[in-house]
Amino acid sequence: MTGKKEFKVKFRGVRGSYPVCSSDQIKYGGNTSCVEIVANGKLIVLDAGTGIINLGSDLVKDYIASGTSPENRKPIEAVLLFSHSHLDHIQGFPFFKPAYIKSSSIYMYGFRPRSKDFEQVLAETIFDPIFPIELKEMSAQIKISNLHETQAIIIHPDKIEPEVIRVTEEHELTAPDDAILIRCAKSYAHPKDGVLMFRITYNGKSVVYASDKESYIGGDSKFATFARNTDLLIHDAQYTTEDYVSPIIPKQGYGHSTPDMAIEAAKLANAKQLVLFHLDPNYNDDFLEKMEIRAKGMFQNLLMAYEGLEIDLMQPAVSFRKKD
Repeated sequence: MTGKKEFKVKFRGVRGSYPVCSSDQIKYGGNTSCVEIVANGKLIVLDAGTGIINLGSDLVKDYIASGTSPENRKPIEAVLLFSHSHLDHIQGFPFFKPAYIKSSSIYMYGFRPRSKDFEQVLAETIFDPIFPIELKEMSAQIKISNLHETQAIIIHPDKIEPEVIRVTEEHELTAPDDAILIRCAKSYAHPKDGVLMFRITYNGKSVVYASDKESYIGGDSKFATFARNTDLLIHDAQYTTEDYVSPIIPKQGYGHSTPDMAIEAAKLANAKQLVLFHLDPNYNDDFLEKMEIRAKGMFQNLLMAYEGLEIDLMQPAVSFRKKD
């Protein structure tokens, strides 16, 4: 599933809040947040909602097919980036099969909320005592690090472990040829600790991931600068405007955007393509289809995220595979 000079994005889980499996929610899928990126043969995973479970199964199939024994199989290597530690973004990780294979190398990055290391947050939230094993009992070589918005990650083509560097405003940050550059920015408009947003750049192309980000009146100029001219913007669009301002249960302040907010962000950033993401679990296929049609009338190069959607950033125009 890897290859040189490629830069591909695959959506593994697109729902927010909690997973769903109703018969009228098949087209867009019911798993929570997880996006797979393969660039220059390197695997990067954005968030570990339940969508990461199927990704892990596919990785293990490839691993088994790569050789006849553990000694001659190609080890699984992955970089996991976490926007934050809410349950719908981490709940799939205990079921991520590569984490139970000794030869796997997994590097995980998330920010440090409320004076707790990110590793401690994971250990206390999705493992003991609510899961039969502890994080430290996983067999793989796992390294978990705190990540701050003043830091960036460089994934070198000839190294397994990524390099974390400090970002200074005095110099424009660049990466060596064939390396992948990951920058992050923090949005504080998501209770209670905010979220990290990521910009992944490779071979002159970029994708920006902005899940669980609520917008501001008049737009978010800081985010527009961060996402400027990106080839692909994956942006939270959980609620319709009607639900967002509902007089019964308003969603303002919940830390999520509407399609209109996502489109405004894409226009301000001059994004070439927009995918609406983190879809509300209460919305069925028919409802989301209508949302997508309306949104396309406002921003033509737009897609509603669905499980299995693939985008090839090395192609000059929108390139995606329809769900079977």
